[in-house]
Amino acid sequence: MAGPIAIPPPPPGGPQSGQSSQKTSDVISTFRTAKLFQLGKPDTAVTSLDFDDSGEFVLAACDDDSLQLYNAKEGRHVKQLLSQKYGAHLARFTHHATSIIYASTKVDDGIRYLSTHDNAFLRYFKGHTAPVTSLALCPASDTFLSCSLDDTIRLWDLKSPSPQARLNLSTPHLAAYDPSATVIAIASSSTHTILLYDLRNYDKPPFATFDVRRYLSQHAINSVKPDWTRLEFSNDGKSLLLATNSSAGHFLLDAFEGTLRAHCVRSQPPLNLRAPPGVPGQLGQGDACFTADGRYIIGGSGGDRDAIVWDTQGQVEIETKQLKPMCGLPCKSRAAVVEWNPRYNMCVTADREVVFWVPDEHVGLKPP
Repeated sequence: MAGPIAIPPPPPGGPQSGQSSQKTSDVISTFRTAKLFQLGKPDTAVTSLDFDDSGEFVLAACDDDSLQLYNAKEGRHVKQLLSQKYGAHLARFTHHATSIIYASTKVDDGIRYLSTHDNAFLRYFKGHTAPVTSLALCPASDTFLSCSLDDTIRLWDLKSPSPQARLNLSTPHLAAYDPSATVIAIASSSTHTILLYDLRNYDKPPFATFDVRRYLSQHAINSVKPDWTRLEFSNDGKSLLLATNSSAGHFLLDAFEGTLRAHCVRSQPPLNLRAPPGVPGQLGQGDACFTADGRYIIGGSGGDRDAIVWDTQGQVEIETKQLKPMCGLPCKSRAAVVEWNPRYNMCVTADREVVFWVPDEHVGLKPP
């Protein structure tokens, strides 16, 4: 796996290159590991992943209080940034590839704005009184949302240390912007609802409330332990992914009506998954995400190895709404955290190592 990796050109709609674009549907089943990066210690684990807007850089937050920066196009590790005093989780690029935000895991519950160029703090965002559970950057501006175990959601601007707005809700542990940056979705696991707010009128009640309770088992409804791990809109704005640790799988919802399109079931019962917000255990950000074209969902198999792919246009069982994986992607390590490149046909998974995936035209289809 030495040397640069050849990343295929972006899917249609991405940045143009001299090569003809490859549709994700043409290559998704051929993704294979191209690079594997070991972390500093064998017991170090990655807790979050993020790509910058250009798709060139990948950022990994680790539970050893480090941030690891990689060049995705060249397939190399760029630098390590240490946050030993405050810890680091949910690290996100801003719209400038040399600056990031991340949540503290020690000392306080603040959010830190860091220059990766010289490892200097640019600003602190203080106000939360319990751990931050979600950070979502606005696609169209330098504002971002933070969710916390203190039952608040705060809207921030990178230029100001004070929040622009605050919402008080019950267990608002996950948040996401829609691609148009006009709607924010907030998931409340204790009430089993997803609330949609008009970003221009965030001080008013939500314009839609999706009750997910009707799609849950009685056991899940009665459980005092939340298992929701990630909330994400597809890039076409039509679908909403609610990733979970449940054996029932992930929820694929219609983003306009909140109706269940499919239960994306794993290929095996999930074991040793990262703890969802509000539950003690190893931190994570969910083990499933959309591909850039919005058609596929890539995620962990639920076991100690491999990733799997669901085709959202695939056949859904009528009675159970189950959508089974279309194929498996072989890997010797667990896909505990998953992120898709926004500009190129490439993805990254991580657990105790960071794995780069690209299409390999010489392989066949692996059954899920």
